[in-house]
Amino acid sequence: MNCSGNTCNITTIPLDANFWNERWISQETGWDIQSVSPPLKNYIDTITNKNAAILIPGCGNAYEAQYLLENGFANITVIDISAQLCQKIISQFEQYIGKQLTIICGDFFNHYGKYDYILEQTFFCALNPTLRKNYVAHMHQLLNTNGKLAGVLFNTSFPNVDLPPFGGNKEEYIDLFQNQFQIKHMENCYNSIEPRKDKELFVELIKK
Repeated sequence: MNCSGNTCNITTIPLDANFWNERWISQETGWDIQSVSPPLKNYIDTITNKNAAILIPGCGNAYEAQYLLENGFANITVIDISAQLCQKIISQFEQYIGKQLTIICGDFFNHYGKYDYILEQTFFCALNPTLRKNYVAHMHQLLNTNGKLAGVLFNTSFPNVDLPPFGGNKEEYIDLFQNQFQIKHMENCYNSIEPRKDKELFVELIKK
């Protein structure tokens, strides 16, 4: 998607469960960095309440969830639309399910709960851009009072306008979030992985 101001080209490809299953089956998973994202790792290290309710949407291989578990967090929920991926992580995290971890296979927009933190890592950029206002509204609904949405958003555009990842820019994001969230941080990410250097914003948004 290419963006200019608040106007973006929109994909017509259905980015549904079948699409993401095929990506996992064919191992077309360029978003998978094989470890916890450094910006998310550093942010998790600032969370002192180990019982905080934490949601990770579009969790992929759940590296962030693994890091949370390793550091004693006790109330983690992950969700992904791909049944292929869910089977894998259910097997991988079987010992934690029903204790510290809940795994949900389904559509984020059909999920309801209440969370203190929602961690964003390549989920926003995987959604059809027509869903961005829905994303903001649903994040707001899922968060507890003063809950936080934190993570990274792409601060760049990409040449392929039909397939994820879809980019954007700070101006667009401010306009998108400011009515429902206090923008505590939205700055260039200093600790991105090398392929994403100077292409990400770290965001920390507090529910109004």
